Amino acid sequence: MANSFAQTNDDVLSRIFRLPWIMILIILGLGIFGVAVLYSATITNTQEAGLPAQHAVRLGIAFVFLFVLAMTPLGFWSAISYTLYFGALLLLVGVEFFGATGGGAQRWLDIGPIRVQPSEFMKLALLLALARFYHQQRAHGDIKFYPHLIAIVMIAAPVGLVFRQPDLGTSLMLAATGTAVMFFAGLRYWIIILGIVSVVLTAPVAYFYVLQDYQRERVLTAIDPSRDPLGAGYQIQQAEIAIGSGGYEGRGYLQGTQSQLDYIPEQHTDFIFTVIAEEFGFVGSLGLLAAWMSVFALGLIIASRSRSHFGYLAASGAVVTVAFYVFVNIGMVSGMLPVVGVPMPLISYGGTAMLTVMAAFAVICAVNLDRDRHLSVSGLF
Repeated sequence: MANSFAQTNDDVLSRIFRLPWIMILIILGLGIFGVAVLYSATITNTQEAGLPAQHAVRLGIAFVFLFVLAMTPLGFWSAISYTLYFGALLLLVGVEFFGATGGGAQRWLDIGPIRVQPSEFMKLALLLALARFYHQQRAHGDIKFYPHLIAIVMIAAPVGLVFRQPDLGTSLMLAATGTAVMFFAGLRYWIIILGIVSVVLTAPVAYFYVLQDYQRERVLTAIDPSRDPLGAGYQIQQAEIAIGSGGYEGRGYLQGTQSQLDYIPEQHTDFIFTVIAEEFGFVGSLGLLAAWMSVFALGLIIASRSRSHFGYLAASGAVVTVAFYVFVNIGMVSGMLPVVGVPMPLISYGGTAMLTVMAAFAVICAVNLDRDRHLSVSGLF
């Protein structure tokens, strides 16, 4: 009994030491930086004074969440992937009929005293389900064309349900994650090119007949914010002023005029990058991007070293999920993309997105711990 207990402790300690600590420390540094930036973004607003402390607490809880999930064997992630996917899909259908409305959108479900957003669960569930599906297909030989059609259906179902809520940002994230997993699974280049051409050709139809009025307005505003400077374009124009005023080295921590005078709406959530750009300038913004690029590079290296196809696809998809958060957030804040409500991971205030991002990092860590193990077709060791 004592020997068994000692062996179990050794196994746990061994897994802890084998975690990708460089990546985890960079993530921790980004989270701490986020608390500092959030303090600067809210210091002049008494109603938001407690947000940095709440963010710090959530960050601590999220890291516990990360370590617990990271220690979970990779085979377990594979075994529950379909259950997670269909469970999240069922919740999305529930939102369609019983969802709670807030901010003009129907995106939440009230389960007792808890309000959940099923689309956040789907981000992780989709990449795991696709990874297992392609892992099973790979076990039977080279992946042909028809399995990709099944994968497209698996992606289209949640994307369509989320788009109806309406939530353009999350539906695009789901589509990007699913497409990335298909690409890493070996989707042929001619199919990718055909898909890009199809999207370009159908874009005008989607713009006039699929997007809602406010979504079309966001597209037009992203192209020309000056067309409505006191309305839809105000936020983007103020963000561009803040980014430009930061210059090369920035105005200094707590010295930003746009942020301290509270010119930018939602600067503590989706538009927090404006605070970074104004106070830390081009150099600080580049440093932030370098930190994220390091995390993504380490994640892809971990994916490439996995001996199981499921681990390779799951880690790669997790990297793309987080990367989409980062680049879409910066794109919309700088006026290059329409405003779609995507936060900056670990830095923007908010709990749901942080848990999603930490779960994605946990998948990457789990893949790293079990990178030398093979998975059976069933997904179990």
